[in-house]
Amino acid sequence: MKIDLTVDPERRQRAIQRVRERGIIIPTFAQMKNPQLIPGEIKEELRSIGLWDLNPRNLFRISWKNEPVPQGGGFGRVNYMELPSSLTGVPARIVVLVGKWFPTGAHKVGAAFGCLVPRLVTGQFDPTTQKAVWPSTGNYCRGGAYDSALLGCESIAILPEGMSRERFEWLEKIAGEIIATPGSESNVKEIFDKCWELRRSGQDLMIFNQFEEFGNYLWHYEVTGHAMEEVLTEIMGPRDNYCGMVSATGSAGTIASGDYMKQLFPASKIVASEALQCPTLLENGFGAHRIEGIGDKHVPWVHNVKNTDMVVAIDDNAVVRLARLFNEPAGRAYLVQQGIPEEVVCRLDLLGFSGISNMLSAIKFAKYYELGENDIVITILTDSMDLYSSRLQEMQAEFGEYREVDAAVDFAHYLMGQSTDNMLELTYPARRRIHNLKYYTWVEQQGRTYEEIMAQWYDRDYWTGIQKQAAEIDALIEEFNRDAGVLK
Repeated sequence: MKIDLTVDPERRQRAIQRVRERGIIIPTFAQMKNPQLIPGEIKEELRSIGLWDLNPRNLFRISWKNEPVPQGGGFGRVNYMELPSSLTGVPARIVVLVGKWFPTGAHKVGAAFGCLVPRLVTGQFDPTTQKAVWPSTGNYCRGGAYDSALLGCESIAILPEGMSRERFEWLEKIAGEIIATPGSESNVKEIFDKCWELRRSGQDLMIFNQFEEFGNYLWHYEVTGHAMEEVLTEIMGPRDNYCGMVSATGSAGTIASGDYMKQLFPASKIVASEALQCPTLLENGFGAHRIEGIGDKHVPWVHNVKNTDMVVAIDDNAVVRLARLFNEPAGRAYLVQQGIPEEVVCRLDLLGFSGISNMLSAIKFAKYYELGENDIVITILTDSMDLYSSRLQEMQAEFGEYREVDAAVDFAHYLMGQSTDNMLELTYPARRRIHNLKYYTWVEQQGRTYEEIMAQWYDRDYWTGIQKQAAEIDALIEEFNRDAGVLK
């Protein structure tokens, strides 16, 4: 099933009137991939706008290529960095795309755009009467509330009550309403239950469920995938070999970029990561964990499981301990003593909890396949420690001062000592076993059909059909902007 692009003329006209009144211009996927296509007058306006400001021009900053400054930046190359072997303990080149320099400080603002805008420009979503509902384990509902504010829409953010304080404090200023559901990171079903409750409430709502919205998949396939390709073009030497991309599954949006990369490099791998404390893909398991940003206990509807090559599970204790190592003064001093370049150590706050988990997954992948110095692995830093400073304070209060001896233990155990346990190289039956788990969430509980779950597995055109829709959506956006008369 493709993204529905059926046009409702009457509702579309009301959406046009809303953006005309507010001077809103909507960027295309092509402009997000290549900001050189953005009109010069918009770039000039951005020079006086902060990265997090509630200004509709910041829609054009939904890109991996923002200048890494909080105020008035332009555009340049993809934001990334290469982690040295002195930090990772493996000779392979591990490259990370940096999500901090998106508006809201996390790349989920792009996934939310990919879900909302196709509905807006077709008139399926009416910003004058409907509220946009953003069910999430954290960053997606922040991105959705932000996009809604920029596009003149009312929003409802849904996230577990156990998420970090920073997320709630920011949402209180942006979202029209916040609903805190029971539990923490892995309590996704409780979020889905709240969505059904809202559907029955009689309110005029549209629920943008990232776990089943193919706009999430498509944005990452098209925008994040191209960003990865550009990084490789920049860094690969004649003897280098791209081996694969690693991503926590989460909503299975980011991992869609692996589909794009595998089409360019058919021998490359796609590695799905999750928390060891909730090993859903690894062993049909369940549980609670502390790696905020990778919600689980189910297989997302938009996960192209048939194209996934490996599952890796990461101990959440490794993530929270390394967060202290990377950000506490004693930890950073110890890392410099171990020969890690100071300019790298000073940038380790770019790794939020899920970023640290992705890095560890990339290390395990490199060790499993015995990758060498000419082998490249790409992963994602979804957000940064800016969204977790309260967690550091909580750990300081609970465990006390972080000392050099703590740093030595964490560095040796969780970085240099990272092993190849809790990994599964997927055979065809193993992929099918994971795919089949979708049935219990999506067909039994969430109203998806048996026919479509079978099509996801057996129809060769199912995923490629979605991938081809970016150009069609861009054409709809351009027509919408013209009809609104907002382009000079």
